[in-house]
Amino acid sequence: MQIFLLPVLWAWLCGCCFFFLFLQHPFTLTLFLCLLGFRESSRDYAKLEFLTSTLLCSPSDITQDIKDKAIVVKRGNCTFLEKAEIAQRFGAKLLLVASETSIRSPGGNKTQNLTIPIALVRDADIKDLEQTLGRNVSVGLYSPPQPIFDYSLVIIFLIAMFCVSLGGYWSGRAELEKLKRGPSPGSNESLSDEETLTLTPLSAVIFVSFCCIMLVLMYFFYKWLVYVVITIFCIASVSSMYSCLSALLKKIPYGQCRFTCWNRALEVRLVFLFLFCVALSVTWAVFRNNESWAWILQNILGISFCLNFIRTLKMPNFKSCVILLGLLLLYDVFFVFITPYITKVSIGGSIFYFFKKNIVFQLPVVFKVPRLDLSPAVLCMRPFSLLGFGDVVVPGLLVAYCNRFDVQTSSSSVYFIFCTIAYGAGMVLTFVCLILMKKAQPALLYLVPCTLIPCVLVALYRKEMKKFWNGNSYQVRRNFSGPQNGNGGKQCIP
Repeated sequence: MQIFLLPVLWAWLCGCCFFFLFLQHPFTLTLFLCLLGFRESSRDYAKLEFLTSTLLCSPSDITQDIKDKAIVVKRGNCTFLEKAEIAQRFGAKLLLVASETSIRSPGGNKTQNLTIPIALVRDADIKDLEQTLGRNVSVGLYSPPQPIFDYSLVIIFLIAMFCVSLGGYWSGRAELEKLKRGPSPGSNESLSDEETLTLTPLSAVIFVSFCCIMLVLMYFFYKWLVYVVITIFCIASVSSMYSCLSALLKKIPYGQCRFTCWNRALEVRLVFLFLFCVALSVTWAVFRNNESWAWILQNILGISFCLNFIRTLKMPNFKSCVILLGLLLLYDVFFVFITPYITKVSIGGSIFYFFKKNIVFQLPVVFKVPRLDLSPAVLCMRPFSLLGFGDVVVPGLLVAYCNRFDVQTSSSSVYFIFCTIAYGAGMVLTFVCLILMKKAQPALLYLVPCTLIPCVLVALYRKEMKKFWNGNSYQVRRNFSGPQNGNGGKQCIP
């Protein structure tokens, strides 16, 4: 047995070392990956001069000979172009700019008379290089091979499918429980409106209009409104996570101790659950800019938010689904593809990040998974694959409606299954277009047709299109107490 455990222990030790190198010493890991087979695209090396004490914004900052050498300077106070022009004037062969903030590709104009390459590197990597190899080093630029497929998309796909399928299933189960309980004695309140919010066609139009206004305001007043969005997300995630976990906890028939507070009987375990949800949300809010692990908390909170949103918000009929999904499709396409011709930048893609000095403001409306490949380029920027909550919630509302319609008409979950599979196919199509076009895609452009069309085809095949379009005009519940009628023990409730 001990012999068989040795390979397992060795693999665990290697994995821990790899993880430590990735988080603490990215430069060292880059050298390790180079030894595995990554080769530089150019053998034209140059001796590196460390000028990290200067910003290189004026010729007087050059106090030594840099002809045919590579130099590294600090970022700030002037543009990359101005730094490069000064370096080129003194004969430098390569310019490295050390940045203490997040790395983004330097901009430039092809018509500018610049012949030396510029590279943006992390200041921590320069310090690590100096400590590891000393100052007597030569450097050269290389372009590592980029993988064709990003395996983080698989995790994104699983998260999306989990939210849509479980949220739709939960909505259907809630509808079934309401139909089983029946109306409260002496109450005319509709069963379907209990504990849910109904989104009518007019409400859908107002909702989309509000989204458009909010997105434009976020573009112009991001650094103020981002804190409003973060606060709303924290409150909503606490409520959503409590709703999801309490539903599971209530299934456990143990630990149901209660105490009285303000004339209300509260379960001790639910109080601790609420405090846990608050602690998790506050922890994310404090450490949200930590790229090492904060994305895990954001995904957990996001999953809870999407599940609770899909379960709570109710689409009364397929007509409302078509209006909502159609308007959001136009909204998504406009702000991703059309706004660049108006503002020179995609508003839909530019609001997720805002940089101010050394602080990165992030908008918590996306699922984030770091890219899963061994390219050294990942260590420079640590990019994330993103999927907006709206790309999960909006089709999820249609999936939830399909499941509720199945429950009301006893159609053996045929609509729910077809719509869920269609959503998965739409996600795959989105990823294929993302890989082929190599640019961010408005996911609703593919998800909306892929989910609406199969639902229409199923309704036409089953000759239920009118009922499916207008919503079921009656509800079905099983008669448990009384004698069974001719409808197989089911009653129709007007």
